[in-house]
Amino acid sequence: MKRGKAKISAAEKTAAVRAPFQCADAIEISLRIEKEGLLFYESAAKKVHDLRVRNMFSRLADEEREHIQSLQEKARFLQPAIASRARPKEYLQRFIGEELQGKIFPAKDFSSQNIRSDKQALELGIAAEKRSIEILQGLLKGERKLDVKVIFSHLLVEEKKHLALLEDLQKRL
Repeated sequence: MKRGKAKISAAEKTAAVRAPFQCADAIEISLRIEKEGLLFYESAAKKVHDLRVRNMFSRLADEEREHIQSLQEKARFLQPAIASRARPKEYLQRFIGEELQGKIFPAKDFSSQNIRSDKQALELGIAAEKRSIEILQGLLKGERKLDVKVIFSHLLVEEKKHLALLEDLQKRL
């Protein structure tokens, strides 16, 4: 009996060959994801017509703001302890540019997209949350450092909550 090859995601491929992240890197990656989410949900809330969808996008934007603030506070708290272990930012910036930027939330081109319905905007949010979850799962799979895993795991839980909220609203529309 032949066994088929399992499909490997881009995030898993990247995790397999990349250098390990530091705690500060995990916070920066999480901040990038949350900031893109904030831009998307703020923009989407302005474009939809159904009050339920608008309220959901506004709620998710508020949660993204809270997550950003929490991550920034963690970064400030940890800065003295991690400053001596910090490595050049080029690696992290390259990773963000190649693996994250514009690949989760369609925030930058959302305003130029031809959104035909609130349902379509909701589908974009669901797809973005799924991509975020996939990327975070790939990062976690290849990660060995507990502090980095904790940061990614926390964000993964939040993204799964967002996905559940969006899917529940989609069912009710």
